[in-house]
Amino acid sequence: MRHTEKRAEGAGPFTTRLTWRLADGGEAVWESRAARKRGALTVRAAEGAEAVPRSAESEALGRLRTLNSVVAATFTVGGALFALGAAIALGGGGATASASVYFVGGLFFNAGGYSSMLQAINAPRPGSAARALETRRWRWWRYEPMQIDWLSTFVLFAGTLVFGLNLLDSFLHGLSADQANRLVWAPDMVGCLLFLISGHLALEEVCHGRPGVRPHELGWWIVAVNQVGSVLFMIAALADFTVPSTGGLVSASIADWGTLTGALCFSAGGVLQAFERP
Repeated sequence: MRHTEKRAEGAGPFTTRLTWRLADGGEAVWESRAARKRGALTVRAAEGAEAVPRSAESEALGRLRTLNSVVAATFTVGGALFALGAAIALGGGGATASASVYFVGGLFFNAGGYSSMLQAINAPRPGSAARALETRRWRWWRYEPMQIDWLSTFVLFAGTLVFGLNLLDSFLHGLSADQANRLVWAPDMVGCLLFLISGHLALEEVCHGRPGVRPHELGWWIVAVNQVGSVLFMIAALADFTVPSTGGLVSASIADWGTLTGALCFSAGGVLQAFERP
């Protein structure tokens, strides 16, 4: 159908929504998150008419459903295991026991981060026709820093890998304060910072610019809940700093409670993602 591009919206150099004016007076709207998560764009046939989602090819939808299920399950389980590790620490269950549970949870976060990036890499893109989505050939890796969904998920995946380094180092015992801060606390801080950056980019994507409040959109709730979890993780990391003069943490209680509540946020976000599917 004949059409002209009406407008592009987004954050900075990133385009998160494209709107075309159709010859029949309606509109076709592509949004990066809706295409990536649901494999769809929206068509409004005429002013006042009901919006109708148009889906990508069935093969692409099948891949997106599988990836979405993996992302939802891994973050749900990973968050639950992090919460369990923090509960063990709060209950005095021992550093090795909690570190072991954290490490397994970190593997689930790794899988969830990479699967999220695969969603962005293989997301349907706007086609030459306004009512169509183009399915790209499956890739395990692409470099697309000018796509906000790719950048957000790449930073998230990098954060999970840094957390993995932090979790491995947490098994080391007998460290001095300087060694603990360099090997355990510093990677923890970097991982938290990467999670916060990823969450901010995700908020910009779902809000098509400056982050705001969109309580009627499931995607916004998922991103917002995860960002709250990232903030709580950062609070926990700050409390986990080893004070050189005393050799103790700033606050072990705050560190454990911050990890527990932050992990529950990510687990809740994983559950919500199970409903944001094609």
